[in-house]
Amino acid sequence: MIILIFFVAHWYLSLFTQSFFLHRYAAHKAFTMSKGAEKFFFILCYIFQGSSYLSPRAYGALHRMHHSYADTELDPHSPLFSKNIWDMMWKTKTIYSNIFYDRISLEKTFSQDLPEWRAMEKLADSWYSRIGWGVFYIAFYVGFATHWWMYLLLPIHFLMGPFHGAIINWFAHKIGYVSYTMKDTSKNLLFFDFLMWGESYHNNHHRFPKNPNFGKKWHEIDPMYPLIKIFNWIGLIHLKPVVVESTF
Repeated sequence: MIILIFFVAHWYLSLFTQSFFLHRYAAHKAFTMSKGAEKFFFILCYIFQGSSYLSPRAYGALHRMHHSYADTELDPHSPLFSKNIWDMMWKTKTIYSNIFYDRISLEKTFSQDLPEWRAMEKLADSWYSRIGWGVFYIAFYVGFATHWWMYLLLPIHFLMGPFHGAIINWFAHKIGYVSYTMKDTSKNLLFFDFLMWGESYHNNHHRFPKNPNFGKKWHEIDPMYPLIKIFNWIGLIHLKPVVVESTF
């Protein structure tokens, strides 16, 4: 039971920082926050994502490219141009690394106004940090696992962030329902998103990328949005007026 609680907590906490901070804030600037709050969420990303830490700066630029080039050859992760999900993940990883290590020049629209904390990212991306988190996960399982099959969950812990991204970037362009006709293959993956913090309403998001609420129909409850409203109410963030146009 302890292992399952640990796994579920890691799943949702890691995905929270990815959806709230990396996606809705870094990539789309659906709301603003102070530099102090920004650093606080940088630290949360490091703690919650652990060995699979994703840079808000690199993630934000990569995701903006996805919206601009959706389902074209320039899309960093389109199923239309990948043989399988593993091939897509590897292509995404390669482009992400090139952005993170400044190996490529980005258009200003992709690189401007991204959160940046180089010292934290150097620590979080280091191999001793990633391996250290991996050792922690293994030790936790050695201490609390009661069945052999529980160890099969460890690879997901190691790659939690990319694993979440792959679910949406592959399956939400393959299966699901379409509410808005787009020039891409984006779909709403789940009828009720209990699994992905609202990220599975991918077709809705492609139509209204700057809207912090991904749910549109009565049954599409975006569990992240009430938290965003609370954070706005207490002054931790400041919501922007909703932009209807389909831009990133």
